[in-house]
Amino acid sequence: MLIDKFKNTLKKYNLINKNDFLVVGVSGGPDSVVLLYLLNSLRVELKLSLHVAHLDHMLRRPSRRDAEFVKGLAERLGLPVTIARVNVKELAAKGSLEEIARKARFDFLFKVAKSVKARKIVLGHNLDDQAETVLMRMIRGTGLHGLSGISPRREMSGYCIVRPLIEISRREIELLLKKKKIKVCTDETNLKDIYFRNKLRNRLLPLLAKEYNANIKEVLSNLAFNVGYDYDYLNQAAAKMAARLGKRIRLSEFNRLHPAIQRLVLRLNIARVKGDMRRLTFQHINEINDLISNRPADSIVDLPGEVSVVKKNGVLFFYRRRGL
Repeated sequence: MLIDKFKNTLKKYNLINKNDFLVVGVSGGPDSVVLLYLLNSLRVELKLSLHVAHLDHMLRRPSRRDAEFVKGLAERLGLPVTIARVNVKELAAKGSLEEIARKARFDFLFKVAKSVKARKIVLGHNLDDQAETVLMRMIRGTGLHGLSGISPRREMSGYCIVRPLIEISRREIELLLKKKKIKVCTDETNLKDIYFRNKLRNRLLPLLAKEYNANIKEVLSNLAFNVGYDYDYLNQAAAKMAARLGKRIRLSEFNRLHPAIQRLVLRLNIARVKGDMRRLTFQHINEINDLISNRPADSIVDLPGEVSVVKKNGVLFFYRRRGL
């Protein structure tokens, strides 16, 4: 049964414990609605407190309808709900629509969690989302960090983000909705090949499943979990080394490290200054390596997020360009 698989994932990754207070991100789509129903079914057994959160990005005409649907769903289940709206298109004039929408969504979820004094936020990413993410990053070019995909559990801005559906396929979710006759909102843009992810979902993955491996989604998902364990181990070792090296990295010490640890130390220092590692590519790390090995003193590499790296007197400095 799906509920047993769900509970097994909760236990395997220590996602949810008794007496947890959870903010549940609900878009109104199949994944988040099933997530809410499953959590609600465990509410008494695990003594859970649930608070539904929905952000209307105002990107689609029916988005207001989705917000009303989520509000009604929460009321039927007897759950508190917070609804907010943000015009992502207006904000996106300052950057990528996808990045702005993601930031707006997490800022909203963090705000809700803070207001209700919850520390865990639950999201509805599933096994198919995991497979799509890994394949998308492979095509664009990535390292271990990218191949580790979507983490079942992750700390962000002082909150714990958990994804209990990460081992459950989209097909299993759809079958449960059909069996229980549960209504959801449909995002018609998912059927159109207007985004890179949609093309993978609608065209490439079906081709790979038909011509190469019928279990391609499970294979990609397993790859993410296996790589995730390896990356976590290396990242812990790199974090200890980064702490020992400090904010100003002496190249005489850095050059004695294994290249795998060197790259992770660089990424960690960039994340310390920037706040995250998004938009950081293999090419950016190669530029820093070239800075270290080949470029003269006082040379600078500019990175996304207004972060720069400068080599000076045998030391590597990371700083923000803004305000300089």
